[in-house]
Amino acid sequence: MSRFLFVVPPMAGHVNPTLPVGRELAARGHDVAWAGPPEVAEALMPPGARFIRVPLSGRVRDHIAARADDLRGAAALKHLVGDFLVPLAECMVPGVHAAVERFRPDALVVDQQALAGVAVALARDLPWATSATTSALLSDPLELIPKVRDWADGLQRDVLRAAGVDERTAAAVDLRFSPQLVLVFSTPAFVGSDDFPGHYAFVGPAIGARPDDTPFPWAWLDRPGPHVLVSLGTLNWHNGGRFFAAAAEALGGLEAHAVIVAPPELVGAVPPNVLAVPRVPQLALLPRIDAVVCHGGHNTVCEALAHGVPLVVAPIRDDQPAIAAQVEAAGAGVRVMFRRAGPEALRSALEAVLGDPALRAGAERVQRSFAAAGGPATAADELEGLPALVVR
Repeated sequence: MSRFLFVVPPMAGHVNPTLPVGRELAARGHDVAWAGPPEVAEALMPPGARFIRVPLSGRVRDHIAARADDLRGAAALKHLVGDFLVPLAECMVPGVHAAVERFRPDALVVDQQALAGVAVALARDLPWATSATTSALLSDPLELIPKVRDWADGLQRDVLRAAGVDERTAAAVDLRFSPQLVLVFSTPAFVGSDDFPGHYAFVGPAIGARPDDTPFPWAWLDRPGPHVLVSLGTLNWHNGGRFFAAAAEALGGLEAHAVIVAPPELVGAVPPNVLAVPRVPQLALLPRIDAVVCHGGHNTVCEALAHGVPLVVAPIRDDQPAIAAQVEAAGAGVRVMFRRAGPEALRSALEAVLGDPALRAGAERVQRSFAAAGGPATAADELEGLPALVVR
């Protein structure tokens, strides 16, 4: 049996997919632990899970809390790397070193936005697998901006050197992709290509049972007609006042019933066929939903498609435009402009996803690919087969 340490950032969408994989490994007799900042991640851990806190400084917490909602293009990418990923990595390295000393793992499973895990694995010559929790990161968003790419590479290599990685390794490694195993929580049917190296394992979404006691008025879904879920996720809802109001107005002109996930005061007045609530038990809700309107967060998109539900995607920033493009290319939904879409545009998009059989068929095609990929069981198979572990 082996010991696996998952290294995660303080982001729910990057922690949640690792939980069912960890449970599967534990059920097979392996020892499993998670290491990361307690902000966000610790509260997501299931009962009995071993979580090792990696403390953050106040400065880094301020960086994480700072919002760059108005940045676009190269400026947004520079903010992501320079003001989030690199400070987070620098701050996490000592804590991840300490977690490795404490847990003594045989291998690390490192989220693509938890670069400290890569630095520590390389410094200690430990096998490591990449946890690619968003398929948008399979491509390089800086590829067409070489000057920014070089700057970002330099910052990230400084993190490696400071963690004790030798100069030659630091200059050669790609922090985003393990040369041993890349777990991709998606499928070629959604990504749109299967032209990847052999050690890229497309395992599909890892959607396990998630305890959720969020109250919900389930009788609302007994109303006749299609049902729509509108959500901007846990990190972006604060941006949604105008968008939520436009969605409510759009839905008022449809023969459908909708749930908008937002504080009612942010949404404003809603028509009788719209319910605004601050939180919902999303996984329990999705089997009774006919269309999802979202910002393109990978978890929400994959959870919807795992139920064969087509989407209206309104990307805001970061990896969301790439996810929206994948939804469109898969024929599983339509894309709208988050900042420009008014009631008419949203109504038209909703009419399409609710009424066009081709979009429903596209969502169901991706759903079948997700089911066939195997999810947590396949991910556990791949981790057990890490070449460095097999040799040991």
